[in-house]
Amino acid sequence: MVRETGSRPPPESAGAPEEAGQLEPEPPPESAGTPESAPQGPAGAPAAEAGIAGVFRKEYGRAVAVLTRVLGDIDAAEDAVQDAFTLAVRHWPSTGLPPSPAGWIITTARNRATDRLRREAGRGDKQLQAAQLQAARSPAEPTPEELVITELSREGTVDDDRLRLMFTCCHPALATNAQVALTLRLLGGLTTAEIAHAFLVPETTLAQRLVRAKAKIREAGIPYRVPHGADLPARLPPVLAVVYLIFNEGYSSSSGGPPIRADLCAEAIRLGRLLAALMPDEAEVKGLLALMLLTESRRAAREAGGGPVLLADQDRRLWDRALIAEGQDLVRQCLRRNQPGPYQLQAAISAVHSDAPDGGATDWRQILRLYDRLLELAPGPVVALNRAVALAELEGPEPALRLVDALGLEGYSPFHAVRADFLARLGRIDEAVAAYDAALQLAGNAADRTFLESRLLESRLRETWLPETGPGGAAR
Repeated sequence: MVRETGSRPPPESAGAPEEAGQLEPEPPPESAGTPESAPQGPAGAPAAEAGIAGVFRKEYGRAVAVLTRVLGDIDAAEDAVQDAFTLAVRHWPSTGLPPSPAGWIITTARNRATDRLRREAGRGDKQLQAAQLQAARSPAEPTPEELVITELSREGTVDDDRLRLMFTCCHPALATNAQVALTLRLLGGLTTAEIAHAFLVPETTLAQRLVRAKAKIREAGIPYRVPHGADLPARLPPVLAVVYLIFNEGYSSSSGGPPIRADLCAEAIRLGRLLAALMPDEAEVKGLLALMLLTESRRAAREAGGGPVLLADQDRRLWDRALIAEGQDLVRQCLRRNQPGPYQLQAAISAVHSDAPDGGATDWRQILRLYDRLLELAPGPVVALNRAVALAELEGPEPALRLVDALGLEGYSPFHAVRADFLARLGRIDEAVAAYDAALQLAGNAADRTFLESRLLESRLRETWLPETGPGGAAR
């Protein structure tokens, strides 16, 4: 579950120690993965349609960011990019993808916007936009922060337009939930339906929120630029929340396609690296980057047979040791600063897991201490649920179950999955079956459903063959 003002820990699988919280997706709209208003391609061209969907997912944010700089207006930029993708859906199935799909989209969008502005230049705001289009060729002197971004851009590491758009979307004049939703829509390539599910709100509510946020940016004249150094710390929390949510959508996709979207994970990590270069003294930036790197390091091991693999059961030979080393180094840097924050503590928990050669060697006592500190800094039921899993490893499932039952997370699939695991370990198999069934009913991700179905079947078999299990329960 994603809280309106925060982020969620990335899932390894339902009930895994550091990842009990996860996004609960719904089936996507028919056009998910393509522009939400674009027509579908002709029948018989599934490969081309898949290619267009991939370009949309990967390049939509970049195209909107570039066009926002050119046009000076987010709505106009988004309309132009939507127009370009509409043309792509019409033509690419028959002509094939161009050599540079991203370049085609950006060029087409800019040309369409230019033509539209010239046609309507006699109308107030459109005339102003036409002037802005011309002025874009002679930009104002950049801030020192923008110079850092530009230098990194020359190295091929970053795209400064996207970071500028991110800070625009995360301006303090906007409500936090609007900041996150708008940035996910414009830069994360997520559809309105996907973001609505992440926020656990109706799609119409989320759509209205996006409209109001864009209107606020336009009416308040919020600048399209990276803030000056003195303003950066206050502007940082919603930006970090956005980056983390983009990563989580990639790590456990709600779009109905592959359960892991490597492109979104890579985009979030790229933005995290950029923020770390821009703000080297911000420990929470390093903490978030470390958390994403350590989580990403396990990606190759977290799926098998169409479903997720529990952290304890993963083949750790598949873990990416380079990412682990980089993440652990960042965690050590954070520890030396001794300014703990939620992202740093979650990264430290992940680092403890990455230190263990196998699940049995995990330092659960250290993990429990880190969760205790995390609960002090960022109290909430999802953190408490994760802490209960760690407690169960040290003191057994019975005291952990008592804590979980008091959390009030009945609408949250991992809550039921964790309860089911505890109940099964206690030998209360009939209750475990009911809890797994509840978790399955709330799960929307195909991989999570596969995992929960296997656990439910296993529990039902145990219920059939072990009806006389006594107090204390069967071993895990």
